[in-house]
Amino acid sequence: MTHSSSISAQEALSLPITDHAALRQALAEGDIPTLLMVLIQFTGDEAFLNQFAPFIGSPYDDRLSRLPAELADQLRERLFAVLTQAPPASDVVSADLMKKMMSVDVGEPVTDEFIPLLMEQMGFEKPVPRSTLPNRPLPPTDFKVIVIGAGLTGLLAGIKLSEAGYSYQTIEKNHDIGGTWLENIYPGVGVDTPSHFYSYSFELNPDWSHYVPVGSEMQNYLLRVAEKYDLRRNIIFNTRVLSCEYDERNKLWRVTVEDANGQRVLEANAVINAHGPVNRWALPNIPGLDEFRGVAMHTANWNPAVDLKGKRVALIGTGASGAQVGPAVAPDVAHLTVFQRSKHWVMPNVRIPVTDGVKWALRHIPHYAPWFRFRAYWFAADGLFANVQIDPNWPHQDRSVSAHNDGIREYCLANLRHQLGDRPDLLEKLTPDYPVFAKRIVMDIGWLAMMKRDNVSLEVGGIERITPNAIVTRDGKTVPVDVMVFATGFDVARMIGSLRIIGREGRNLGEEWGAEDARAYLGVTVPGYPNFFLTTGPNSAPNHAGGQNIVSETQIHYIIECLDALVTRQARVMEPTQEAFTVFNEQVDKDLQKLIWTHPKARSYYRNSKGRVFLSNPYRLVDYWSMTRAPKLGAFQFE
Repeated sequence: MTHSSSISAQEALSLPITDHAALRQALAEGDIPTLLMVLIQFTGDEAFLNQFAPFIGSPYDDRLSRLPAELADQLRERLFAVLTQAPPASDVVSADLMKKMMSVDVGEPVTDEFIPLLMEQMGFEKPVPRSTLPNRPLPPTDFKVIVIGAGLTGLLAGIKLSEAGYSYQTIEKNHDIGGTWLENIYPGVGVDTPSHFYSYSFELNPDWSHYVPVGSEMQNYLLRVAEKYDLRRNIIFNTRVLSCEYDERNKLWRVTVEDANGQRVLEANAVINAHGPVNRWALPNIPGLDEFRGVAMHTANWNPAVDLKGKRVALIGTGASGAQVGPAVAPDVAHLTVFQRSKHWVMPNVRIPVTDGVKWALRHIPHYAPWFRFRAYWFAADGLFANVQIDPNWPHQDRSVSAHNDGIREYCLANLRHQLGDRPDLLEKLTPDYPVFAKRIVMDIGWLAMMKRDNVSLEVGGIERITPNAIVTRDGKTVPVDVMVFATGFDVARMIGSLRIIGREGRNLGEEWGAEDARAYLGVTVPGYPNFFLTTGPNSAPNHAGGQNIVSETQIHYIIECLDALVTRQARVMEPTQEAFTVFNEQVDKDLQKLIWTHPKARSYYRNSKGRVFLSNPYRLVDYWSMTRAPKLGAFQFE
């Protein structure tokens, strides 16, 4: 059995590499473990692989620093020789060697359960379009799918529906594609997921400027994807979906949309809701806000025409977006006052530029990009699951949930003390009292350093009211303000937003879920709503690690498997049984009790007001990926 496909036509054309100067630079700047994997992919030299094994591990340990210089030089010279000659007849490696390469590459065993996911998600195996699969029934030409939203997930749905031969139309409320990455343009906007993993597995991006991506680059990537896959021809822009109503007699969805010309109704056999959970923002309800005479704006509704230079700015909110926008604007403002409602654990991070040599390697050295993606993914994915598992025998449950979690706490504390050791006042105000990862962790890219600036102050007393030109705190301070920036997040609990979704017998999904109690089967389907598919639905968020991109790919794959099951059975609609829905959600609630998000001090937007964790997926990414390979037909009823 082999895992790697033969050298692709594009890669074969790129060998031999004739730009020796660029290749030398790439080999000098490239990631040593990744270069090693490229060499072994071509040569199969297991003995040479073994020589490196003791020196390769996590980016957070120092094993690689002990690698003998002469061994690194030998690697570069051998790879230079391979890449500057005619391509070998094959780059196929056995399944056993591929598994060993993966394990050496990350310095720990990569077990069999991970291999299928890794082969797909790292781009080691190129996906075969469904329309070319033998013996697969083709979708009926009159079967129509409507996709709501043209962001990361909606665009992916379009690509995969097209590959599978389904007729579809995407409805997008904005003037362009991108969703979150079109709307969020505030200074400092970025992504927590490592750059070289945050892309579609089948469309790797070699052009990231930093190892932690900035928001504009993510939008540019999606724009390129939309152009390459000709997605705009199926997107209706500047149009909002108001409601989806199921027609039981005709087994169709009637989708009411609204644009500048008014409302109209579209019909579809299936609906994929891909509008995402992070586009429903609102300014908080603070007394006096309507009377404020300055500028008040949410980070998701940033107005770039507002000049902050020399202004007195209030930053309300200290979560992920606050920690990004604050350091970006602090150098320009007269004074920045940060209003903190709750403390957040911060993880030390830096925005390191990707060198020209590494970019060249990603683009021109065969196999470099998928192996580089593999390392980026592995150390930001299921390896972090131990951080959120509760050890019932751990004696310090008040501060952490396990020895492993306590170690991460000490790591974060060390950063806090290093950064703020000379400011005990700030150290006290910024050190949380709950376990690390109990709520979303914040990346410290200049956040703590910003707090020490002369023109920055931190208020923790809470906001009592807003006056026409100031903020009054509960402890009696009046803070003059010209501009208020609200980094106060989104209404993720109301998971369908303002959409009116009516299923069988007049069932109303918004009423059934209420404002904060969404439930679904596998986070994707709900009884009573045939052929209505959710993405980023309840209990499917990868809150322990990874990125939304892998969950989006997993869910879209599952949805198209469901559609294919319909076609194969010559049925018109499917929906989960009430029993399957109930059993799954009971198990989810049970499994969540073993995880950090149910800790008594874990007050976060992952939980509703009753304490139920409605957002987080209680399973590892590999578990959820495996669950969604195909629908369990016994869990569904078909008509």
